[in-house]
Parts: sequence; structure tokens; C-alpha cells
Amino acid sequence: MNTLITVENLHKSFLTPAGELQVLKGIDLTFGEGEIVGIVGASGAGKSTFLHILGTLDKPTSGRLTYEANGSVDPFSLGNGAIAAFRNRMIGFVFQFHYLLPEFSALENVTMPGLIYRSLSEADSLKFGGGMALSVKDLTDRANHLLEVLGVYERRDHKPGELSGGEQQRVAVARALLLEPRVVFADEPTGNLDTATGEALFRQLMDINDKQGVTFIIVTHNESLSKRCHRVIEMVDGRLLNR
Repeated sequence: MNTLITVENLHKSFLTPAGELQVLKGIDLTFGEGEIVGIVGASGAGKSTFLHILGTLDKPTSGRLTYEANGSVDPFSLGNGAIAAFRNRMIGFVFQFHYLLPEFSALENVTMPGLIYRSLSEADSLKFGGGMALSVKDLTDRANHLLEVLGVYERRDHKPGELSGGEQQRVAVARALLLEPRVVFADEPTGNLDTATGEALFRQLMDINDKQGVTFIIVTHNESLSKRCHRVIEMVDGRLLNR
């Protein structure tokens, strides 16, 4: 299995009125292409902070994060435009809350990352997009295909407020997959769903991983789901322990 992400001596701390709060305390870890990795641990252990840094939504206090993307890339060494292009093309996100834009339909929400891709500068887009040129029709076709795969194609013209919780989350998954990212980070993706709906969503993620080879790194408190990941990492007090 080829390495996709390497984490070296990663630290993250925050300044608070009570002093410095150390959240991540020297993490060393690798993630392989095509893995499904579950990250578990008690609330406050630093799981979401770690996920946000992996996804370049936050920066570490110290340490190094490297992606194997057209060569080894430290995303935090990139300029603002380039890191936005990197995140847009390399990474998908699914959160506990769907964060769909309420004024747009399901189809429009799914196509949004592609419209952002088209708005990025050509130099930044080509660096991580492999020269991919996507028309609005291309994006719409991709979005419709993903909505069909995830079982919500018939709801494509509905706005988020007209969808069930499970439908909203499946639309969010489709949005994360639109630009064929190398990795999808999911933070409690089934946390707001009932057991049956959460199970159905997780089966779909596993099926996408199996057929498309997308890497999934999933923070979850659901032990029955985490046990079905290829590998489970436990976080305790800002450190990671292999199970």
C-alpha cells in the first residue's frame, strides 16, 4: 500500500486565559492510499483538531504534514491560492452537521466545489488538478451520478430543508466526492443519524472505498462502525495509540 499522508511530530496548542493548552502532543503517523481509518477516543481528546489539521483547515503549532500529490507536498508551505486549490482538489469533507447551503437545491450544493475549482487561478488549479478542465455540464453530470449512487437522485431538486437527515448527509457525501479527492475526512458523519440510517450511510462509504479506492479517515464514537474500518487509531490526551 502506497503512503498518502505522513504526519511527523505534530503539535497543536492554544493560548487561553489560563495559559497554554496543549491539544496534540507529538503525533507520528502515516495513512495509506485506499485505507478506511477510524479515529476514536473520549470527547476532548483532540480528534477533531487532528482531523482539521490533516485537512488543512487549521495549522499545527509545530511538526510536519506531507501529502504524496504530484510529488511530496507540505500543504502549509503553499501560498493562500495554492493551498485552496490543493484542498479543493485533494480533499473532501463530511461533518456531523451537513453544512448544506439552504437556499440551493441538493444538486446545486453538490456542484459547489466544482464551481469553486473553476474560479481558482489557472496556475493553482493545474498544479493539483492534473490539467482537468470541467465544464458546468461535466460538473452537473458528475453530481447527478453521485446522487444516484447514493440513492438521492430523485431528491436532487429539493432544498436541504425538504430533505431528511439521512438524505442531507448523503448529499454532503456526494459534495465531498465531486472532484474525486484522494482522501475524505469525516467527523462523526453518522452522529446525527438514527442507527439504521447511519449504518446505511457507512455501508455506502465502504462501497465507495472498495470501488473507487478513496481513502476515508473517520472520527467516530460509534464502536460498531469503527470496528469495520481497516484500521482503528485511539486518541488519548492528544496522543495516538494503535489498537
